[in-house]
Amino acid sequence: MTDIILRDAVPSDAATILHFITELAVYEKEPDAVKTDEQAILKTLFSEGATAHSVICLEGDTPIGFAVYFYNYSTWLGKNGLYLEDLYVSPDSRGKGAGKLIMQHLARRALAKDCGRFEWVVLDWNQPAIDFYNSMGAEPQNEWIIYRLTGQALIDFAEK
Repeated sequence: MTDIILRDAVPSDAATILHFITELAVYEKEPDAVKTDEQAILKTLFSEGATAHSVICLEGDTPIGFAVYFYNYSTWLGKNGLYLEDLYVSPDSRGKGAGKLIMQHLARRALAKDCGRFEWVVLDWNQPAIDFYNSMGAEPQNEWIIYRLTGQALIDFAEK
């Protein structure tokens, strides 16, 4: 089996990121919702002062998934948080550990940046994703369906 690796996205990944965004939109039953293009991705993820970031997951040399994230702020904690905007792994590459690798990488990044939270949202009908997040120890915030890794659960997951 080929090793699955993760790396920070670079500007030459803009087309790949757009491809994954489009696949994600189809999966989420919103194929016409994507309004971005490669130029917007270059500007918002890779220009000086960009506030969002991306990672690319590869199997061998083939991109199989991605994530986009940014830092937010919790007034209650008085700390930044890491917010996962999108996580996507191509259907034929699911079940190989790519999603877990991405999530652990981001959990470690959150800890390295002294974030108090790692949060994301999931569609209420996406049971495979809900099961995946529950298996990590994340807790749903039912009024918002926001998942959060914090405290010992964040540390435990990042160190697995």
